[in-house]
Amino acid sequence: MISQLSWKVGGQQGEGIESTGEIFSMAMNRMGYHLYSYRHFSSRIKGGHTNNKIRVSTTPMRAISDDLDILVAFDQETIDFNGHELREGGIIIADTKFNPKLPDGLKPVRFLAVPLTEIADELGTSLMKNMVSIGASSAILGIPVESYRNIVEDMFLRKGEKVVEKNMEAIRRGFDFVSEQTGGQLPEFQLEKAQPQKQLFMIGNDAIALGAVAAGCRFMPAYPITPASEVMEYLIKKLPKFGGTVIQTEDEIAAITMAIGANFAGARALTASAGPGLSLMMEAIGLAGITETPVVIVDTQRGGPSTGMPTKIEQSDVNAMIYGTHGDVPKVVIAPSTVEECFYDTVEAFNIAEEYQLPVIVMTDLTLSLGKQTVVPFDYNKVEIRRGKLLAGQELPEKEQNDLFKRYEVTEDGVSPRVIPGQKYGLHHVTGVEHDQTGRPSENAANRKAQMEKRMRKLDGVLKTFKNPVVVDAPHEEADVLVVGINSTIGTIQEAKVRLEQEGVKVNHAQIRLLHPFPAEELKALVEKAKKVVVIEHNIQGQVKNLLKQHVGNAEKIESVLKYDGNPFLPKEIYAEVKELVKHGDYERVSK
Repeated sequence: MISQLSWKVGGQQGEGIESTGEIFSMAMNRMGYHLYSYRHFSSRIKGGHTNNKIRVSTTPMRAISDDLDILVAFDQETIDFNGHELREGGIIIADTKFNPKLPDGLKPVRFLAVPLTEIADELGTSLMKNMVSIGASSAILGIPVESYRNIVEDMFLRKGEKVVEKNMEAIRRGFDFVSEQTGGQLPEFQLEKAQPQKQLFMIGNDAIALGAVAAGCRFMPAYPITPASEVMEYLIKKLPKFGGTVIQTEDEIAAITMAIGANFAGARALTASAGPGLSLMMEAIGLAGITETPVVIVDTQRGGPSTGMPTKIEQSDVNAMIYGTHGDVPKVVIAPSTVEECFYDTVEAFNIAEEYQLPVIVMTDLTLSLGKQTVVPFDYNKVEIRRGKLLAGQELPEKEQNDLFKRYEVTEDGVSPRVIPGQKYGLHHVTGVEHDQTGRPSENAANRKAQMEKRMRKLDGVLKTFKNPVVVDAPHEEADVLVVGINSTIGTIQEAKVRLEQEGVKVNHAQIRLLHPFPAEELKALVEKAKKVVVIEHNIQGQVKNLLKQHVGNAEKIESVLKYDGNPFLPKEIYAEVKELVKHGDYERVSK
């Protein structure tokens, strides 16, 4: 028996690849297995190769596997493109419709030609070939056909019992066909039994959206863009149930300014985008900074620059998020690493935005945004709403007729009292130019200095109060290497760390969750007690490495392992690159 396996389905976009993976995953999730999936897809609506790789395990993990056990191919391109991932003894299930062939150079594998489309046609529609392929896979794994009934009913019962039975028959026919070819379940593919448990299976974008709802967000203006659109799509369905709404704007400039306006009026609002949209938002983010208006922005990083590679992973917006606005703007950049953190960090983003009255960017990457993971159910008792110095609903002291409220009062912590429009005795000016404590435009040098310093003091407070800015796994007082990462690389680094430790390399691991303001003190101690520091990131410039050098020093011992081809790191890649750096010393590595 085995404790985990990797399964992939591939074909052309529009063939039901996503639904095939979804049905297989839901069944395994309900059986209690832990899952981690990654979708490869083209930046077009229909056509182009797509695949869904799903790792199934009896224990939690947060990375795709190095190799592949089972490949379900709807076309020859899937075999040609993905066959090299198969381990020796792996299985290909290929539709006979395209007369499949094994390419040269493949490891010894078992090849099963199955009439997926033909069986589906016999049942009434070729669209059901995905169900036939589910049955074929289940025969190898020994998963009973009836395990899928509840899932099929959830998906199709609204269309009638006949549709449910047709789909169940498709699964059964695929199961029976492969069972006859193999003589039944293959023992080397038999998974250890999992303990059924209550768990979620969701993408990071959905967790962000749910976190926004839990945080009290009631308005989202946004423009659709990959890979952020699911945040908007989720909230379109959910916000109206809580008295909120979503507006699809004409562009990202309108989205960010509407979000700022809603927050100014006292509502909690966010917008979500990717790199190109973030670029358009920069001036407005500066407006939120100088007017001290809270706003939450989600940036789901993808391949750039310009349109770049919209459906591929990259972590190259780091510099843009921190330095992209003109002028000195206090802002916060939070970088969750897991789906769970996406939920809780979004809640915290709203609290920080209001407590410190500034823009907060929640930074993810495509793998974290769209990769589906098994998730422990969220604990809503951990959700708290903190609105800082917002005085809405309070009675303000009476003022003389011409006196204005000191909305931008210079305070020790940098945070001024905040009112909402129409609040009695709360009248003040609001402008994007420099202003005095009541908001009146002012270019007085002393006032300018006081207001700039006041706004920037907010970041000191964030550093003092942000919980767990760095996730640390550092068992060694003196490590051979400290591996540093952000966002979705956490699980891949953890697996590489285990392999390196087994070979006697002392590895500490730090995953940065707060990129700005930078948690230099937490990282400095880890850097100083490591012989070498290796930063794992998806960009060509080593943006996180440069942040570490800038804030922590010790530049001579800090190196990068970079990957920017659009594909996520595999555990074996990080293992090999870090091992080579530790062995041979100082030079920058680029993962091939």
